[in-house]
Amino acid sequence: MISINELKYYSSLTIKKFRDAENKFIVEGEKIVNEGLQSGYKCEIIFITEDYKENKKDFLLAIKNKIKRIEVLKQKDFNKICETVTPQGIAAAFNKKPVQKNAAEKIGGGLIVYLDEISDPGNLGTITRNCDWFGISELLISKNSADYLNAKSIRASMGSIFHLNIFDNILPQEIFPELKLRGYKILCADLEGLDVFNYRIDTKSVLIFSNESAGPSAELLNFIDNKITIPRRGNAESLNVASASAVILAQLTN
Repeated sequence: MISINELKYYSSLTIKKFRDAENKFIVEGEKIVNEGLQSGYKCEIIFITEDYKENKKDFLLAIKNKIKRIEVLKQKDFNKICETVTPQGIAAAFNKKPVQKNAAEKIGGGLIVYLDEISDPGNLGTITRNCDWFGISELLISKNSADYLNAKSIRASMGSIFHLNIFDNILPQEIFPELKLRGYKILCADLEGLDVFNYRIDTKSVLIFSNESAGPSAELLNFIDNKITIPRRGNAESLNVASASAVILAQLTN
């Protein structure tokens, strides 16, 4: 049985500063919990409601060997650890992977995506999912971007956070000089640039998606080799960054 102090502790993981301090995070929903259990992330505890226990016996039986502790909570207590308005009756606490130092040295090759001050967690999660779909294995996230372990980011990623090698809190000056020395070309998606449908990508490239309203941050400008764009045919002022990422990744990974 979970104690009041434990419930308070796990509820605190809905707040970023506590996630960072404890190196843990909460995921909600059967699909994403299951994705986490199938991954290399360590699951500390699973929470379920009484209704979930009664209606999802097959799933609980299937995962019983993957997790040591499953706690049944009253609905009001379960709601304290969830951020969704209508949680699905199952949530879990996972340990973050250890912070990886010298990210540039750990990057394998191919196309890498860097998210530059993407402030909306839904956009960040959707881009993560797009990266997963198009086979991107390594994702770099800038210091001033949304937290990829925010509940909205995780939901938008549909579990893809568990499939990618993610480096967060990355400053441009910490990684781009080393990557350029290793032969990487730095591309930036922008409103103006080379037509992405005619662009021939280098084998080793970093693709930057920036904040929609602000564009590339000043720290990035000295590192960018080329800007690429999706040609506009109509009158819309811009594309949502997550939508643009799907188009560009589809073209560059073709």
